[in-house]
Amino acid sequence: MMAHGASIPRKLPLLVVSNEVLFPGASKKISVTSARNIAMIRNRTRRTGLQNTLIGVIPREPGNDADVGSDELGVLHPIGTAAMVYQVASTNWPVTSYTVLVTGICRFRLDKVVMEDPYVVGAVTQLDKFTVNEVNDENPGLNDLIENFRSELSKLIDLSDTSLPLVGILREMMDSIPGHNLADVYSAMLKASYPEKLELLDTLDLNDRYQKALHLLLRHLESLDSKKKAKLPFIMLRRPVNGVFPITGKVNEDGLPEVDEIQELQSKLRKAGMPPHVRKVAFKELHRLKRINPSSPEDGIIRTYIELIADLPWSRSSKETINIQKARKDLDADHYAMDKLKKRVLEYLAVRQLKNSLRGPILCFIGPPGVGKTSVGRSIAHTLGREFQRISLGGVCNQADIRGHRRTYIGSMPGRIIQGLKTAGVNNPVFLLDEIDKMSAGVHGDPAAALLEVLDPEQNCNFVDHYLNVPFDLSQVMFIATANSLDSIPAPLLDRMEVIRLPGYTHEEKLHIAMRHLLPKQLEEHGMTEEVMSLPEESIKFLITQYTREAGVRTLERKLGALCRAVAVKVAEGQSLRQGDGDTDGKDAPMVLDEAALEDILGPPPYDTCYSWVRAGHEAGLAVGLAWNASGGEVLLVEATKYEGDGRLVLTGQLGSIMKESAKLALNWVRTHARQYGLRMNSCGGHSMSQTDVHIHFPAGAVGKDGPSAGITIVVALVSLFAGRPMAQETAMTGELTLHGDVLPVGGIKEKVLAAHRAGLKKIIFPKKCEKSLLEIPDNVKKDLIFIPVSNMDDVLQAAFDGGWISSNENITLTSKL
Repeated sequence: MMAHGASIPRKLPLLVVSNEVLFPGASKKISVTSARNIAMIRNRTRRTGLQNTLIGVIPREPGNDADVGSDELGVLHPIGTAAMVYQVASTNWPVTSYTVLVTGICRFRLDKVVMEDPYVVGAVTQLDKFTVNEVNDENPGLNDLIENFRSELSKLIDLSDTSLPLVGILREMMDSIPGHNLADVYSAMLKASYPEKLELLDTLDLNDRYQKALHLLLRHLESLDSKKKAKLPFIMLRRPVNGVFPITGKVNEDGLPEVDEIQELQSKLRKAGMPPHVRKVAFKELHRLKRINPSSPEDGIIRTYIELIADLPWSRSSKETINIQKARKDLDADHYAMDKLKKRVLEYLAVRQLKNSLRGPILCFIGPPGVGKTSVGRSIAHTLGREFQRISLGGVCNQADIRGHRRTYIGSMPGRIIQGLKTAGVNNPVFLLDEIDKMSAGVHGDPAAALLEVLDPEQNCNFVDHYLNVPFDLSQVMFIATANSLDSIPAPLLDRMEVIRLPGYTHEEKLHIAMRHLLPKQLEEHGMTEEVMSLPEESIKFLITQYTREAGVRTLERKLGALCRAVAVKVAEGQSLRQGDGDTDGKDAPMVLDEAALEDILGPPPYDTCYSWVRAGHEAGLAVGLAWNASGGEVLLVEATKYEGDGRLVLTGQLGSIMKESAKLALNWVRTHARQYGLRMNSCGGHSMSQTDVHIHFPAGAVGKDGPSAGITIVVALVSLFAGRPMAQETAMTGELTLHGDVLPVGGIKEKVLAAHRAGLKKIIFPKKCEKSLLEIPDNVKKDLIFIPVSNMDDVLQAAFDGGWISSNENITLTSKL
C-alpha cells in the first residue's frame, strides 16, 4: 500500500462510476460493467500486476443521463479519489463484468481528460497529503472536532448488537485510523444521499469536513434513538480480507440486509428435480460457497455455476398433444408442397403416439436459401406442442461454443446447447441447429467434431458440457439441422443425421405460396387489407417469371413488400394507382395492380424471354448446360472459339480444378474423334490442331464454378464450333464425360430441371442412369419438358443437334502438341 504522504502520478487511469463515492481510507467493492472500465481494469492489472495497480475513481455528476453500465462518458465530477486495487473478480456469464475491491488513498482534482478510448485517462492534481503531526500538533482546534466525532461514533457502535464480533473490530478500527482519514472512513458507512457524499468529497478543509461528517453522524443517531439495539442498518458487515475492511454491501430500501442468497440458492436446488449424481455435486458446491469469503473471486464463479444448475430443466418437460389429423392440417396450412418432409414428421408423431419413449429424431434439411427450412422447424415445434429453440452455427469455429469452457478458465461459460436448454426451460424442445454447414475448424478445435456427441442418439443421453461437468440427458430433444450444401459437412457428422432435401419451388408452387402465405403476410405487416390492394393471379405470375429467378421465395416476398409500400404511399396521399380492367371508378374499390402497374412500381423486368442462352440455338460454338450450387440449380452457358496459334487451350471464368480437367478431357475427346465426326480442327480444313488455339469461356466469371457435370456440355460446344453448326434451340444438358465417351450420372437433377423450367427451356439431355431422379420432379413441370436420357456421346450429339449427327464410324487417334 502507498504510504501516507506519498505522491500520486500526474496522469491516472480513471474508473468512472455513477451514484457511488469512494473516500480516502475507505474500502469499497465496485461493479465494473461498462466497456471503458473493463478495458481499463484489464490493461492495468495485466501491465502492473494486482499488487501495484493504482487507479483513480471518479464519479459522474448527479442527474447525468449516463447510467451505471453506460459507455457514455457523461459529465465527470471535478474531484475524485486515487485508490489501490486489491482484488479483482470476473465473470463472463451472462455478460462480461468485473468486481474490484479498492481502498482510497487521497483526493485529486481532475484537470482534464487526456484519453477517452479504449479507457479514460485524466491529468490530475493531488489535493490532500496529510501527516500525523500536522493533524495532532499544528492544528489543536481540529482535535476537539475529532474527539467529538469519536465520542458520537462510540454511541452509534454501542447502539449496535454487541454480540456481533465485527462490532468490536469497528471499535478497534476507530482507535487505529489516523485522524485525517477518520471522517472519510466512517462517513462511507453512514446513510447519506449521493449529493451529500459528493459535497463531503469536495470538502478539502479538515475542519469543514469533520463538521459535515458530524452532522451526518448526529442525524443518524437521532434515527436510532428509539432503539436499544440495532444490527447496524447502515452497513452489511463482512470479514476483513488481507487487512482490508470491505465497507459496502447489498441493503434494501429500508437499509436492512437483503434475504440470504445462500438460502435462496438452496431452495432452488431442492426444487430443480435433479438426478442424484447431479444433486450431490450441486450441494457440494453450495457448501463450498458457504465457507468461502464473499470478497473472494471464487465466490462469483461458484455462485454462477450453482445458479446455472438450479435453472436447468432436469425434469421439466413440455406436454405433448399428439393428434395426427390436426398435425397434418397444421403442416398443410403452414407450408405448401414439401410432401416428403411432412410425411416424415407424421411418421414420427404416429410412432410417438404408440410408444412414448421414442427418442427424438435428428433431421437435416438440405436446400437452397429461401425455401423455408427454418420456418418448417418452427412449424414442427408448434405442431408437437413443444418449445422452439434456434441456434445459429454460421461462422462458429470454436468447439467451446458447443461443449462450453472448463471452469478453470477466466470468463468460462457453458456451451450453446446448455444455454439453449436453460432458455427453453424444458428438456424436450425442438432444437434448430441453423446453418450447420457454415461451421469451420479453428485454433480452438473443431465444433463439428464436438457436435458428434450431441447428435448421436446412443451418446447424447449423457452429454457432458465442459462447464457443467455433469451429464445432461439430451435424448428427448428433437434436433433439426439446416444446411445449403452437404459438401462442407464432415462425413461422421452427416452419418448421424437423416437428410431430407428441400429443393426449389416451381412457378406453380410459388404462385400458391404467394397467394396463401406471402401476400397476406405483407398486407398485414404494411397495415393493409385486400379491400385496399388487390393483386390478381396473372400479376403474381408476371412477378414470378419476370422479376424473380431463384429457388426460394425471399426475393418474391421482397417484391410483394415493395408493392405494398407503393400502395401505402398512394393511399396516404389520397391518390390511385393504375387500375385494371373493370376498376375505372368507385372510390372504395381496391387498387388492382396489373402488369403495367408492376412495371411502374418495380421498374422494367430484369428477366424476360430474351435469355442470353437463346443464342446457342443460332450461333456455332455455344452450348447450354445445367449446374447445381448451394442456392439451387442454374443454367450455364459455355462459349468456345478458335484462332491461329500453336495448339494451346485457354480457359476463363473462375473455374475449379475439376471443371478445368473436364475441359481438357472434352477437347482431347473431340480431337480423338474429329475424323469420325467430320470435324475440321484447323483453318485449312484438316484435322490437326498444331496451328489452332482453342478458347473456352464460362460467362459470369465472378461466380465460381466447379464440378464434372459440364463435360458433355463442353464437348457439344466444341463440336458445334468445329462443325460450324449451332446446337438445337431451347435445349440444355448435364452429364459427366469419360475418355471413352461414356456419360456418367451426376447429382442435383431435380434442382437442375427446375432451373431449366424457370428459364423457359424445353428439352433436357441427362444421363440415363439418372432416370430414377425424375420421380421427384412435379408432374406439372415434366409435362412442359422433353427428357432425353443418354449413355454415350453418340446419343448426346444425336439429341443436341437438329436432324441428329451422322458419323463415319472412323476412330483415328490424332496427335497434337497438347
